[in-house]
Amino acid sequence: MRLAIFVGVLAELAGVGLTATATWLIMRAAEHPPMAALTVAIVAVRTLALAKGVLRYLERLAGHKAVLGEAVELRGRVYDDLVRRRHIPSGTALTRIVTNVDQHLDTRLRTTLPWLTAALVSAVVVVASGFSLPLIAGLLITVVLLPWLALRKPEDLTPLRAKLTEQTTDLVHSKEELIAYGLFDEKLSQATETAKELSRKERTRDLTPLAVAVQFGAALLMLVQGEPAWLIMAAVATFEITIPLAATTRPVAEPVDEPEPAHIPEAPAVHGKTAIVGPSGAGKTTLLNAIAHRLEPSRGALADAHVFHTTVRTNVLLAKPDATQAELDRAAGIAELDLDWDQVVGERGEEISGGQRRRLVLTRSVLANPEVLLLDEPTEGLDPVQADRVLRKVLDDCQGTALVVTHREEQLALFDHVHHRGPVSHEHAGRVG
Repeated sequence: MRLAIFVGVLAELAGVGLTATATWLIMRAAEHPPMAALTVAIVAVRTLALAKGVLRYLERLAGHKAVLGEAVELRGRVYDDLVRRRHIPSGTALTRIVTNVDQHLDTRLRTTLPWLTAALVSAVVVVASGFSLPLIAGLLITVVLLPWLALRKPEDLTPLRAKLTEQTTDLVHSKEELIAYGLFDEKLSQATETAKELSRKERTRDLTPLAVAVQFGAALLMLVQGEPAWLIMAAVATFEITIPLAATTRPVAEPVDEPEPAHIPEAPAVHGKTAIVGPSGAGKTTLLNAIAHRLEPSRGALADAHVFHTTVRTNVLLAKPDATQAELDRAAGIAELDLDWDQVVGERGEEISGGQRRRLVLTRSVLANPEVLLLDEPTEGLDPVQADRVLRKVLDDCQGTALVVTHREEQLALFDHVHHRGPVSHEHAGRVG
């Protein structure tokens, strides 16, 4: 980051110097000075113009490199912290953690770096000006006072932005249904009002007009004091660097704390083929997550249930990138996947049916051939006959341990063990005879 600050200061000083030198050249040219003086000024203008562009590029390169390096380290620390936790946060909390990390890195790049650069450039220009009082006063206002006012009471606009995003998503993805029920115009009006409110609140936090007024006020005072034109223009160029600071915002960190579950189930021994059954809300999925969290990475393979916006082949190959076509066909046959390998499934698998998405994920799990296979309602969305048939073939193919959350009692005969989930005091495990 220090390299980015140093190069950024040089880039901004090159811009200020370019403005001052060009102004001096224009003013002096009318007085017909010696050609040597004009030549030096012309060369200086060209050199500063080239230097400004090159240094600006290097500043962007160094700044983004520094922030990306910090991103790797920070995200690694966050991941290590999550791994050590006994309680895994919910998906919402994890999303907020990612948002907070991104906001922190964005603040470093778009707030901290510009402010430090502007402060250092302002100090250099003040010294070069002979400590011009109007310039000092103006820079103190735009570099210190206005950014402080902008950051003093940040207003969290995240809920409003989330509301607008939700309304926009409904308008785009549910347009036909809204039109059919005559609600499209009403929803569009609500989204428009939300956008106007968000725009209004963002404008009230922007103190840029006040910073511009300070810029011209300081330049006018310097003109009244008889300061040379090149110095006045250099001051104006310096203010151009500091004015964006008046629009600085400080993102409000989203809350990620959430209470741990009152009861974290004790994971049963992982062996054989075990079904986890019980009524809705009994904690079957929580138990499966507890088991997954307890397993060492060497004891299993992870086949995520997410479906990506790509082909069927690419989605399945995530489990085993070097799989042959014969291995793919075998896994698809076990899961009864009836999709073309080159078919694009759409975002989150929206171009295929729910049952096909389930079988695609099952195909990926079969191809992974893990030592420990954890499945949560793997055949949901299939008709009962096909669901039982597919699950039987998947379990028969599994050479290791399989734990399956299911609500279908008809499938229990497929398992060696059954773990019943209910009230904590009534939990028990039994063997299928």
